[in-house]
Amino acid sequence: MKILIVSDTHRRTETYFEALRKEQPVDLVIHCGDIEGDEETFRLRTQCPMIMVSGNNDFFGFNPKDQMTEIEGHKVFITHGHYYGVSLDTQRIKEEARERGADIVMFGHTHKPLIDVDEEVTALNPGSLAYPRQEGNRPSYMLMTTDAKGDVTYEIRYL
Repeated sequence: MKILIVSDTHRRTETYFEALRKEQPVDLVIHCGDIEGDEETFRLRTQCPMIMVSGNNDFFGFNPKDQMTEIEGHKVFITHGHYYGVSLDTQRIKEEARERGADIVMFGHTHKPLIDVDEEVTALNPGSLAYPRQEGNRPSYMLMTTDAKGDVTYEIRYL
């Protein structure tokens, strides 16, 4: 299974569609918030299922603030991250993931890509496709792939 993970598109739809074109085909798209009203545009033009959550700039959206899903035997907690202090560190969001029984948490908000793996919870942040803040300031997203045995790999990619 091939999953495209994005966040913080902030109405810059062209970068989302560029990442989608580059990675097609994908089986699932997960958007970790700050969509700012482009939900329907994304749904109409994405040829696979999408999971979206609200971010701190999604004032008029109807997406949930967080969501749980299962991907190939992994329990995944998806949220934007601003309720869990992710600008400081991943401690609170990983604790929340553990309390929910998740072994993976996906979030955005910081605009910086991150793969943080420990024995219990893997924290994933795809960065931002609109306003990246990491060194080099390149729009980023993430690919998660699973194989038949349930093994998972994660890769940060840049436009």
